Amino acid sequence: MKINLKMMEMSEMSSSISFNPKILGIFCNWCSYAGADQAGTSRMQRPANLRIMRVMCGGRIDPQFIILALKEGVDGVLVAHCYPGDCHYVEGNQKTIRKIPLLLLYIKQFGINPKRVKYVFVSASEGIELTEIVNEYVKELKELGPNPIRIESEQVN
Repeated sequence: MKINLKMMEMSEMSSSISFNPKILGIFCNWCSYAGADQAGTSRMQRPANLRIMRVMCGGRIDPQFIILALKEGVDGVLVAHCYPGDCHYVEGNQKTIRKIPLLLLYIKQFGINPKRVKYVFVSASEGIELTEIVNEYVKELKELGPNPIRIESEQVN
């Protein structure tokens, strides 16, 4: 029995070392997505952990997108849009600026670590900064470990 416990502990340690977080990026079209595109055309290396969902405006980012992503087992959600006062749709990003703090309180009440949602402003010319943000976020998520919701659903199946 002791051998089995040690083997289980060793497998848990090795799985946490090799853990590669899945990140959903929700980016506005005009700034954040353009920044990601600029990083790509400049051949900047970023982790393959990020999958980007493009929305036309930061104001279009619905908290349900984030909740559903976390519920489906994504390890982290990176929300990025234009800086305040720089929105192509005048005040679209102001809506998201008001929504995100409430969303973080909401998910915390359900036992989800609010660090699983990262909220940043990125302009079209900030491809380098976006790459650094993604790299730092991957490190943060590796420290947090896998999304507990995903672990629970894997154990049920």
